Amino acid sequence: MKKYRSFWLLAIILSLSNNIFSQDESEPEAALVTEYKDHPLFNSMPKYFISSLEEKEFDSFIFPVESSTYDNRELKTVEGKFFDYTYQITEGEKEASPLQIFRNYENAITKAGGKIIAKVIEDGNSYSFVTGMFSKNKREVWVYIEASGYDYRLVIIEKEEMVQVIKANEMLDALSKDGFIALNILFETGKATIQAESKPLIDQVFELLKTNPDLKVSIEGHTDNTGTAAGNRKLSEDRAKSVVAALIALGINKERLTAAGWGQEKPVADNRTEEGRAKNRRVEIVKK
Repeated sequence: MKKYRSFWLLAIILSLSNNIFSQDESEPEAALVTEYKDHPLFNSMPKYFISSLEEKEFDSFIFPVESSTYDNRELKTVEGKFFDYTYQITEGEKEASPLQIFRNYENAITKAGGKIIAKVIEDGNSYSFVTGMFSKNKREVWVYIEASGYDYRLVIIEKEEMVQVIKANEMLDALSKDGFIALNILFETGKATIQAESKPLIDQVFELLKTNPDLKVSIEGHTDNTGTAAGNRKLSEDRAKSVVAALIALGINKERLTAAGWGQEKPVADNRTEEGRAKNRRVEIVKK
C-alpha cells in the first residue's frame, strides 16, 4: 500500500487514554506511542502509533471542501495552530480498513457537535479523504483525514488570525509617509470587544500617541461585506469607539481622538475570497 512518508519506529509505551474524543469503542490490547503525543482532542486508532508529527504555532492548510474528484474539487485555506500527524500500524498487528478509520473520525467530529464538510471514500481511490469542522472554546477546529489502512494522516488546524506585530516607531513612519496605517486589531466575532491577543498592538498605539503629544488621529473601523451594510457600518463604528476607549483608559486625552465607522464601503481587497475579506476587516489610524 502507498505510504505517505518514511517511518521510524522510535519507542513503545502505553498510549494516552484521557483524550476528549475517543475514535473507537473497542479498547486496544496493547497500546503504543512514540516520543510524540496525540492531539488533546483525538485518540489514535487502536494498534496505531504516531510515526511523524509536524507542529507549528501558526501555519495554513488547504482543505478540500467539496466531495468531488481531485481535479475538480473546491478548496479552502485555513490558518491557525497547525498539527500534521502520520499514524502507522504496529508491526504484526492487523490494519484497519480505510473506511473504518474514516468512520471513527467522522463519529468523533459529529460527537463534538461538528459537521462533515466534504468526503470522498472509495475502494481503490488514492484520493479518499474526509474534511470536518467543529467549534471548541469559540474557535473553529478543522480536521482532514486520508487513509490507506497501513497508515493514515490526520491534519488539524485550530483556526485563528495572525496577530500583527508592529512597533510605535513603524506606525509613526507610516503616518508620516502615507497619512494612515491599517492595523489588524482582533475583535470577538460580530462584537466590538477587543481580543486579548491584540492588547500589545493597542499598547503600541498608546506608545505612539504618548511619545508624540501633538499627534491627533481618527480611529476608523472597516468590515468585509458579510452581513448588512447598515449592520456593518454600526459594527465598524462600535469597534473604532472600543479602540478609542482603550486608549483613553491608558491615559490619552480624548480630545486627540475621534472614531468613525465605514463598514464595507472602503474595501482594499476582493470580498469574494476569505483572504480578501480578512484584509478588509481592519482598523485604520488616520493622521489628522
